[in-house]
Amino acid sequence: MSSKVYFVNLRARSPRENKISKIKKLYDAAGFDDLTQKNDLTAIKLHFGERGNDSYINPVFVRQVVDKLKAKGAKPFLTDTNTLYSGSRHNAVDHLVTALEHGFDFSVTGAPLIIADGLRSENIKEVTINKKHFQTVKLAKDIVNANSMIVMSHFKGHEMAGFGGAIKNMAMGAAPAVGKKEQHSVNILVNQEKCVGCGKCDPVCPEQAIALNDKKSFVNPEKCIGCGECMTVCPIKAIGMDWGSEVTSFMERMTEYAYGVVKSLSGRIGYINFLTNITPDCDCVPWSDAPIVPDIGFLASIDPVALDQASYDLVNKQIGLTASLLSQGYAAGEEKFDGLHPGTKGGIQLEYGEEIGMGSRAYTLIEL
Repeated sequence: MSSKVYFVNLRARSPRENKISKIKKLYDAAGFDDLTQKNDLTAIKLHFGERGNDSYINPVFVRQVVDKLKAKGAKPFLTDTNTLYSGSRHNAVDHLVTALEHGFDFSVTGAPLIIADGLRSENIKEVTINKKHFQTVKLAKDIVNANSMIVMSHFKGHEMAGFGGAIKNMAMGAAPAVGKKEQHSVNILVNQEKCVGCGKCDPVCPEQAIALNDKKSFVNPEKCIGCGECMTVCPIKAIGMDWGSEVTSFMERMTEYAYGVVKSLSGRIGYINFLTNITPDCDCVPWSDAPIVPDIGFLASIDPVALDQASYDLVNKQIGLTASLLSQGYAAGEEKFDGLHPGTKGGIQLEYGEEIGMGSRAYTLIEL
């Protein structure tokens, strides 16, 4: 059955057509007002961006959703979970400081900040899902204990998932450290012929699982938790997953975690994807590379699978930007993400999400 996905482009010739007005229009058209009730504690699931990254969602855009929720009588809060890897969001104190540095403070957004998995990622609630890989998933308690939620996602590439949208935002972003470990749980390999021994991978590893030996990096599989942070910093892409045996199970595990979030707040979640600054990497990296395609617009739906499918299709319809990390797929209609991160299979999250009942890949795109 086809799901409705609402779309606004970025053209504007009057105040009624600016981005702020379009976000409000999307919110209304998608029926998000019906998802919340008076006095709801409503989570707004975001990614505040790693320090040094600047492609996260504009806090002024978030304010429009906050104001809509407040008008309904809900009590919104902005939230995310701590990272598995070391960085500027590894614990709640550093995470909150980073969010404030990036403009997500009350004076801008009108909502308080809550790191949903607690100070050291120990605020956990198990949710039963009874799926292929997990019977239960471990989620951040302050997300699944909310009454309702709006998931606001920056759609972009991803080193392990191929691309990241609403599904990825919920799966990794609503999981505490132990849940992130369960999802990753993959073999990370170093191509010894390519490795130049620069040592950039060693300091970012949260488990000290990487060491230099004879000017080559080696990963200790007994220590490695599969977070993939070493992959993002390797300048010559000598580090990767065991793509031949790991990618499908990783993607399915990730999607099952997203399903756990959807099940927890059944019928009370709305989703908005932002197709601007479509970078090759997740906002978890401490930089923002040049976009791979031009800015496209914003999309909203109550179906996360349909929303991500529509976002994926719209990106692939674009002509790729040559001054970017793209090395193939420049023509309109050609696949963009596979060339960025060879070996990834981003479409699995859409296929499996539909298979387990999280949504539909069939959609009707309604332009407002």
